[in-house]
Amino acid sequence: MKFTDYILVFSLVFFLSCSNNTDIQKKSPEYPDIFPDYTEVTIPANIAPLNFSLKENPDDAILLIENENQKIKINSRNGEFLIPEGKRKRLLTEAKGKTLHFTVSVKKKNGWIRYKPFSVNVSADPIDSYIAYRLIPPGYELWSKMGIYQRNLENYRQSAIYENYLTKENCVNCHSFPLQNPDKMLFHMRQTYPGTMLIDNGKIEKLNTKTAHTLSALVYPSWHPSGDFIAFSVNKTMQLFHQNHKNRIEVYDLSSDAVVYDVKKHEITTSPLLSQKGVFETFPTFSPDGETLYFCTADSVNVPSEYQQVKYSLCSIGFDPHSRTFGDKVDTLFNAAQHDKSVSFPRVSPDGKWLMFTLSEYGNFSIWHKDADLWMLNLATKESYPLDKLNSNDVESYHSWSHNSRWVVFSSRRIDGLYTRPFFAHINDDGNPEKPFLLPQRSTKFYNELLYSYNIPEFITGKVEVSKHKIAQKAIQDKGIDVKFSPMSE
Repeated sequence: MKFTDYILVFSLVFFLSCSNNTDIQKKSPEYPDIFPDYTEVTIPANIAPLNFSLKENPDDAILLIENENQKIKINSRNGEFLIPEGKRKRLLTEAKGKTLHFTVSVKKKNGWIRYKPFSVNVSADPIDSYIAYRLIPPGYELWSKMGIYQRNLENYRQSAIYENYLTKENCVNCHSFPLQNPDKMLFHMRQTYPGTMLIDNGKIEKLNTKTAHTLSALVYPSWHPSGDFIAFSVNKTMQLFHQNHKNRIEVYDLSSDAVVYDVKKHEITTSPLLSQKGVFETFPTFSPDGETLYFCTADSVNVPSEYQQVKYSLCSIGFDPHSRTFGDKVDTLFNAAQHDKSVSFPRVSPDGKWLMFTLSEYGNFSIWHKDADLWMLNLATKESYPLDKLNSNDVESYHSWSHNSRWVVFSSRRIDGLYTRPFFAHINDDGNPEKPFLLPQRSTKFYNELLYSYNIPEFITGKVEVSKHKIAQKAIQDKGIDVKFSPMSE
């Protein structure tokens, strides 16, 4: 912020603190109509300021934020309330575990109206300082510019982890981190300079992951907590684009299996129970103790004619990282046939208590299914239930956990039905969420002007420091390491 901006903010706050003579003519029983909707949400103390605007766009309005010890008054700029960073930090730090009260007053033709105050609960649980995500046009059938980015949640700074202009506008996808560790990650490159880029504390490897014994190159990843293994699906997929259907885009598997990649040995292994004929296995994810592999499985059908009959169950199998072997049975935790629904994107909380998943009518490409909702499974009781506070009338899909298991970030199309945006929610001791809030931006017009979707939001505990230019150099110049298939441990 420039010196002149500090003077402006200081003058604004000083003026308003000395001008309390607003003549309120009427009190409204309704909350103000604001965007983003931050009414009655729960936030962490280390989140960027919750700037918002009034949808009625009044000429003059005032916001009062107060707790037990402080009051801040802010005048709107064309209906937009911009909360000074310094004031926000002090206010939220003092309000940990308590509640802030927001009161909006608007000047109308007949005088000032004060809306019903709304509360913002400030959790004592901190949120991870960064998220990583891909920005991509929402259609997927046509794109040129895309990249993987990171955002500091404590302010508004976004920076690029990788951008595809460096490698002839190829596809980059499926970024993943072990235990939210920003120093260790992977992502795939497709088409030009294909391969999986694996980064470990600045060391970059390019992997060629298609083998003669697997269906495809490695696809959907999940790291083992040790960092020594990564579970992947291998998929033969097809894509459809609907002209007249509520779900605009469909991606379905012709076949799929689940495998585990040994990072040190550059080998892929699997179990007959993860690669059965006539069965689709996909979306593997490890438990935080590394001894269980969860995955989704469905009986194969004739596709695409019977694709809407594909229903994925949530299953698990044991895994021994020392012998690199799997258990001899598969347990079903959520039976698709019993619920007539389909599971995708299982993700286990780091404390091992909860498993969140997406549930939709059919298939596994739930990011375009308007009926897709988030559900939770209690891993102790095996009880599953919908997360009603997180769900809307549009798509809720991909999600990830913070390292302390207290926050989730998830993708939703609830704003306009087209673009996915990241929402955050606090999870309490009972595994239930509080009302979610949209990722704060400096300008409240940001989401109206951004023509890209947020894809695969992942928490990370700090900033990824690896140079995108070094990644590009490795992708272009290196032929890559050929991964081998080894069905039995050595």
